[in-house]
Amino acid sequence: MTRSTSVESGIRVAVSTVILTLRRDDTGDARLALPLVLRTRDPHRGEWALPGGWLDESEGLSSAAARTLAETTGLAPSYLEQLYAFGAVDRSPSRVVSVVYWALVRAEDATAAIAQENVRWFDADDLPPLAFDHARIVEYALWRLRNKVGYSRVAQGFLPPEFTLADLREAYEAILGRRLDPANFRRQVDATRSLIPTNAFRTGSHRPARLYRDATDVELADRGPLSPEETRTS
Repeated sequence: MTRSTSVESGIRVAVSTVILTLRRDDTGDARLALPLVLRTRDPHRGEWALPGGWLDESEGLSSAAARTLAETTGLAPSYLEQLYAFGAVDRSPSRVVSVVYWALVRAEDATAAIAQENVRWFDADDLPPLAFDHARIVEYALWRLRNKVGYSRVAQGFLPPEFTLADLREAYEAILGRRLDPANFRRQVDATRSLIPTNAFRTGSHRPARLYRDATDVELADRGPLSPEETRTS
């Protein structure tokens, strides 16, 4: 006996995105933040959720992710990677499989997000109750990011093309949620030979700080070890 297709069985495919950027809190520290959309219809009316929408029959998954991002937030991130597919039977009143992407957005680009009453930025470590299983999705995205920063240059995805070592260390600290020793961090970065010093400096109240750029394009697309959950379902 053949299994019924998704259309015949009433299964729908949605695309959602976890958009991450760095925003400063009241103390001036950089922290991970993401935009959420307030749901205006059932189910979960009045609750916050990740930006997303339905997959159209005529488009691919990445195209759908880019489209729904543009429609809900106005953001067009340069980095968009598929995170995981969530399809638990009880995750929604109707059967919905959600293909989730994650995106990194530079702070200056995040300010271009559409100012809508039902879209708001939240601290990634201080989220309101989320609709469906979106809290689990955000938790998984943060887990992936914090693991990825240990073997790739994903942190540079939050920074402009030229940045100081203090900028880079601050991005690492925001991702990892802990302070890093500046001297040790500089030695580790120097050992990777992944940065090229420019002839430009940032001036201010402190001594001038040299600006750096990546030796090559930021390695955002490489994939790290599978999580236990992925290993079981791959």
